[in-house]
Parts: sequence; structure tokens; C-alpha cells
Amino acid sequence: MSDRLGKYELRRILGKGAMGTVYEGYDPVIDRTVAIKTVRLVDADSEDAQAIEELERFRREAKAAGRLQHPNIVGVFDYGETDDLAYIVMEYVDGTTLKQVLDNGERYGVEDVVRLMDALLAGLQFSHDRGVVHRDIKPANVMLTSGGEIKIADFGIARIESSSFTQAGTILGTPAYMSPEQFMGQRVDARTDIYSTGVMLYQILTGDKPFDGGLTAIMHKVLNTEPLPPSALSVAVTPALDHVVLTAMAKQPDRRYASASAFAAALRNALLAEPLRANDQDTPDAGQNTTTDDDGTFIAPSRHTPAPSPRAAAPASLPPQAGSARKGLPLTALAAGGLVTVAVLGGGGYFLFSPGSEDPPVAAAATQAGETLPPLPGASAQGPTPPVPSVAPDPARIAATVGTLPCSFLTAARDGGQVTLSGYVGAGSPKAALDAALAQLPGSSQIRNTVHPVDGPYCPIFDALRTYHGVTSGSSGLAMSLPGNDQPLHDGDPIAIAVTLPSFSAHLWTVYFSNDGSAVRIYPTSPDASQAFAANTTKTLGDGSHGGARMQVGAPFGTDLAISLALSGPLPSAQIPTNGNVTSMTAAMTELLSKAASAGQQVAITLRPIVTRPKGS
Repeated sequence: MSDRLGKYELRRILGKGAMGTVYEGYDPVIDRTVAIKTVRLVDADSEDAQAIEELERFRREAKAAGRLQHPNIVGVFDYGETDDLAYIVMEYVDGTTLKQVLDNGERYGVEDVVRLMDALLAGLQFSHDRGVVHRDIKPANVMLTSGGEIKIADFGIARIESSSFTQAGTILGTPAYMSPEQFMGQRVDARTDIYSTGVMLYQILTGDKPFDGGLTAIMHKVLNTEPLPPSALSVAVTPALDHVVLTAMAKQPDRRYASASAFAAALRNALLAEPLRANDQDTPDAGQNTTTDDDGTFIAPSRHTPAPSPRAAAPASLPPQAGSARKGLPLTALAAGGLVTVAVLGGGGYFLFSPGSEDPPVAAAATQAGETLPPLPGASAQGPTPPVPSVAPDPARIAATVGTLPCSFLTAARDGGQVTLSGYVGAGSPKAALDAALAQLPGSSQIRNTVHPVDGPYCPIFDALRTYHGVTSGSSGLAMSLPGNDQPLHDGDPIAIAVTLPSFSAHLWTVYFSNDGSAVRIYPTSPDASQAFAANTTKTLGDGSHGGARMQVGAPFGTDLAISLALSGPLPSAQIPTNGNVTSMTAAMTELLSKAASAGQQVAITLRPIVTRPKGS
């Protein structure tokens, strides 16, 4: 090969893989060092199906990453083809990978976990907003530059929303970080990246992957078993962090955070509100070795398509973790370990489901009902239970215990000598988890529990909105009411929702979620109709006599959910979808709240379940 590729000078080889080579290059026109990733071209009528698919995936990587110009994503500058090569010109990253850092047994302090995950999730949110799902988030694809920046690399198996190249039934990813829907060959969306990032966070916090072993073992565990809470592996991990990680790793996508920004906000709150505990007991014996599977990306065609025989993947051993305490190191220090290419060159192996076999069922979403709660201060596994105080615990203590429980939206307020806990929680396991957590509190008999269990697909909504709702922040005054209060509404009944605005001048956004998962914005009635309402005024929605559209009860019947957001600043019309579903509307609400919070606006949120029934029931 010559020392040039198009206008680019080739200086040295950075790495080689089964399908191509990565070079350090130089762009003489703008005086810039670049990385150049190459693969060989093949004819469209070639019998080498693997090479054809690899070339298509290579072109796809250029298209996916090329549309993502963000400080936390490795940039793609150019794409070209010669007579026998295709090449991508990328940002040259001088640094290391998160995988190398973790393999060296390093741990992060609180500030560094926040900074690393904030940057990673910011890059993912940017990618998802532009219709690109990475599908291979793992430590090997997270670059740590020598300047302390975090960058997502290798969009080689990314899915672009407007493309149909990768159909449902195709299995791609790295097994230890793959979501249940990836193993099932189902269509993926942004929540797949949320799952993989949750796995990576689990590894950052504990030093171990939640599911390990060979391919078959990992697949079975991902589909059928729940991971140990991270706190079971590291005493440095708090219950609040357990909940964040396990929510991100929920087996059902609609139980995970609805967006990367919602995940980031929940993690930030959990870390900063409850810092990592002293890390002096979580290190295995120095002689204990831990092995892990190869971190290569696996790409397997549909189970109905013949494929090459599996290649053996060489397991890599994690080094023994020694020492009584591993301190968090700054990212800048960790990233200075040497030069690593930003491009991962595919390969590693193939796997298939057995012909004619049925997909293993995806297990129910993770719940925390059976978790062992941490002992109360002063309590001992061997000693007697502390006496129950005669007064209720402080609302802040209640918030610390239940404020991050999955599938909950709660408020704790003191009323004289009693504390009232109100809000909503998912029926079933989430309600049981809440009751168990409250029972652990001294003085629990003095807590007035008025929390309502709610049936329906609303856990992602509760989890996303909880980030912007302080459990002890006090009442904003924002409220919704219905004629007849909590009485069920029947088929054909009008739905008139009276919204009382908060104690500040606010713009209003109200969404109605049906129990089938669909969603419609009922105010403002058009993207440009948003206006500021005076504090404490009332706006009635859904009643034609008060203006606006008329609403009435219809099938499907069950428990619906109305949500109102009040913001002190104006609502951008482009960010107010008129309809959607739980996933899309929750993501829109989260983005709106995130931007409002970043701008320092006042925010208030209120929820109202609405029970609907057929006539005569």
C-alpha cells in the first residue's frame, strides 16, 4: 500500500483486524492528525457474504457517526473509496479506553462517576435525538482522552431510524452488555443503549459485570435471572445507586429510563444526595482471580440464515484486585496511559440459536420487592432492634429511604407531629417494596401513608418525572381535580380536568395517557397556544363549555393518567408533540424539564389517575 490515501498521508499502522486496518494519518490541507479506518471493497455479486455485510456496515458507520458532531462522540470527518478500499477519516484520540481502566482494577470517586456518566449519557442523548441507536455501548467503546474528555466510539453496528438495513431478527452486540431484546433478535431503540450503559455503570461501581461466563450462560442469565444489587458486591454502593442501576437494567424496555438524560439526572441525584460510602471492605482476596468473556462485538445473522461456524473467543482475565481500599482517580490521570486507536475492527466470533429452537421468554421486569434493606443506624444483625420513637421520622429521612424506589412518585410533608406520605406507586411489587421500606423506619406508625397504587404502563413516567420532583420540596400549589373526585368515570362520561396553577406565574402542559400506552397532549391545544397563567388560577381542560376540545370516556377501560407540568418560562412549540406513547411522550417531557431546570426555571408537576369503566359496571 502506498503512503497516501486520497489527500491523506499515512504515517503508521495503529491496529489491524480481520476486515481492515487503522492508520494514523495526516490531513495536509488543514494540518490535522486523523485516524483512518479501512476495509477492502468487494463486488456486489461476490460470494463472500460476510465481506459484503461488513462493507455495508462500514458504510453505515460512516453515515451514523458522520451525522453526530458532539464533544462526547468521536468525530467522523470524511468517507472515501479507492479501487480496492473504503475508508473513514475520524478524529484522532490520544488516550485510553474505559475497558483498560477497569481491567487495571481502578475505581472512580463520586465526582468522576458523575462526570464520566454525564458525558457519556449526553453523547447518547444527542445520538438518540438524531435517530441513531449505538447498540454496542461497552467500556471498550468509551474513550478517555489525555485531556480528560469522554468520547463514544465505534458506531459500526448502529441503527439509524430511517434505515431498514438491520431488520428485527438480526443479533448484534457484545454479549455481556447486550439487552434482552438484542438476544431475542427483536427491534431495538434508545432503551437498548440505556440497558448497556446500566451494565457498564454496574461494572464501574463494583468492578464486576452483572452477568458473566460463556455466551450461552450470559444469554440465559440476561433473559431469565435478576442481577445481584451492586451493593451486594461493594459496600461503597448505596441503595439509591442500586435503584438507578437496576432501573436502567430492567428486562422490559418500558421499565427502564425513557431517555439518556433521565438516566443521567437520576444518577446525579443518587450520587450527590447519598455519596459513596467508605470503600474498605469490598475488595476480594488478593489471590482471587476473576475471568471474563472476550469483549469483542458479536454479529450474528437471523437464526433462519446460515452462518459460519463459531470461532472460539479467547477469554481475558481481569487482574486480581488487591489492597484494602481503591481510591477514585481523576479521569485525566487515568487517561494518560498511552495511545489507543478509536476504531474497533469487528470480528471476534459468531453465534446462532439452534435451528427450530424457540426464543427463551423474557423474564418479568426487575423489582426491588425482595431486596434486603440496609440496617438502620445503630442497629445490628445480632443486637436488639432500637426502640420505636414516639414521633414520626423527619420527612428528609423518609425521602432518603423511599425517594428513589422504582415506579414511584412521592411527597413527604410534616403536619404537626405526623408526617404524611402521598403520591403514587406502581401496583404489585413496587407497592410491596414501598411498604417494606417504610416498615423499616423507626416511628413508621406515625407516618400517614396516603400513597395510591396505580395499575398501568406508568412506571417509566414515574421514574422519569421523579428526578424533577423533590420529595420534601413542599407543595407548589399545582393540582388537578375531577368532578366526583376519585369516583370512576363510565363510557360516554365527560372528562373535565380542573388544573389549579402553582403559586407562580406559569406555562402549562397537560398530557393524557391511556392505559393502552397511548398519549395525547390536551393542553395547549396547538403548539403555539401556550400562554402564561397567573399564579393560583384555574384552567379547565376537556370541557367544551370552558373552551377547547371536549373529552369523554371510551375504550379501552382501566386506569388512565393525566399529568400537568407547569414551568415559569415559555414552552418551545417544537418540543410539544401532539400525541405519541408512553416512551415518546415521557422522553419529550423529560427533555422539556431538563432544559427548564438547566435554565433555572421554576418547575411543578402533578399527576392524577383517572379510573374508567364500561357502562353499568
